[in-house]
Amino acid sequence: MMTFYIFAGDMLIMFFMAALVVWMFWKSPDKSIKESAEIPLKDEVRDD
Repeated sequence: MMTFYIFAGDMLIMFFMAALVVWMFWKSPDKSIKESAEIPLKDEVRDD
């Protein structure tokens, strides 16, 4: 029975995380999404 509670809790957390990503994607303007996506590409660029 404990295994079911752990599994159900994990599924609820995964659903919450997926719903949060979808909600943030729909509510954010396109410019903000593109800027966020470029962060890993520009992390080693130096502006010395």
